[in-house]
Amino acid sequence: MFSKKRVAAVAAVATSAALVLAGCGGSSAPQGEPSFDPDEKVTLDLAFWGNDVRADLYNQAIDAFNEEYPNITVNATFLTFPEFWEKRQTEAAGGGLPDVMQFDYSYLRQYSENGLLLDLEPYLGSIIQTDGLSDQILGIGVVDDTTYGITTSTNAWGLFTNPALLETAGVSEFEGGSWEDYNDWIAEVTEASGGAFWGGSDYTGRIQNFELQLRSEGKNLFNEDGTPGFDEERLTEFWESGADARDGQVVPQQVVEELNPLTAFDSAKGASELTWDNFGAGYLANLGEGYTELGLIAPPVTKEGAKDLYLKPSMLHTISAKTEHPEAAATLVDFLVNSPEAGKIFGTNRGLPASETALEAADLDTMSQQVKDYEESIADRLGDAPPVPIVGYGTLEEKFRVLGTELNFGTTTVDDAVSQFFSEMDVVLNQ
Repeated sequence: MFSKKRVAAVAAVATSAALVLAGCGGSSAPQGEPSFDPDEKVTLDLAFWGNDVRADLYNQAIDAFNEEYPNITVNATFLTFPEFWEKRQTEAAGGGLPDVMQFDYSYLRQYSENGLLLDLEPYLGSIIQTDGLSDQILGIGVVDDTTYGITTSTNAWGLFTNPALLETAGVSEFEGGSWEDYNDWIAEVTEASGGAFWGGSDYTGRIQNFELQLRSEGKNLFNEDGTPGFDEERLTEFWESGADARDGQVVPQQVVEELNPLTAFDSAKGASELTWDNFGAGYLANLGEGYTELGLIAPPVTKEGAKDLYLKPSMLHTISAKTEHPEAAATLVDFLVNSPEAGKIFGTNRGLPASETALEAADLDTMSQQVKDYEESIADRLGDAPPVPIVGYGTLEEKFRVLGTELNFGTTTVDDAVSQFFSEMDVVLNQ
């Protein structure tokens, strides 16, 4: 049986608004090996975010679940992402969260630290099967040595390239190497394009690239106790490393603003982009006719042999601490995460399935297969995920991005940007 004590807590994700949640006591974990009585008739509420397409997939999954567990009635509801979390905030204040929830990583610490989520450890290896989930995957749902979420799907940081643009420029694919090598390659592509496009964007505007370099040095962006794993000098070094590239080699910020809401990459104005590997399908769709494939390779290397990459959850499933039916809820979570039926029904709608049993049953399109192959190719660089995002992480991620745009515009200096970021960080970490 998987032990939460052996696994480090986990990883950074995108934006999250700070929530003020009323802590509430949860049901106590069962003693011994819990199991669900299939003859017990129970009703569970299931909440997820998405659209009509995902809702139909969940309905299919519930129908398949009821073929095996006919006595568990599942009432499912869905909202858009912002509305989903507004609803959860209201419910959390009143102590009435749904039994089972699709969950975003950026809220895991906020809800778990307020006693709103059930400790899943007693169910791991019994009701919730763990054979198809690696220790890295299981560690993603751990906060302060306690398992609160099970990852449904994963992604990893990668480097996308546009083969069609590179062929136009007459430049070969980036063959890997250091960040300096990547800068040189960007400059080569930009020059070869004759002004038609650029080799890449200013990667120093993304906090994930800074995190990647810190992890290669054995540091976290933010430690488990909420303290930063870097100082002003290290952030200054990172932002200064992009100074030459910002002088005409990467996509100018004015062009970035004009292309918004598309990026330079899916507007065919940038030949490469560092981002999460599940963005590929969207990029291809936006690029449109004439662009049939993308390159997907590992990011530049800061230190050879470092475990700088990690798997991040596209989403997780959690259980309310106040559920009256924890065994039945855990049974539903196991089905939605692990079952071949769920893998076949959802495919990659929720991301690349984290469970081997679900993944084997999923029908992968060309881009999804490329992501699967990519994540297998970086196995030697995958390390334990960093601590679950601090409360207020989304605010700091956005501040980092805004300061990155100002650096690219040339409207602020590196020293001023560092000063502003640390001032913002002081407020967030001490609120």
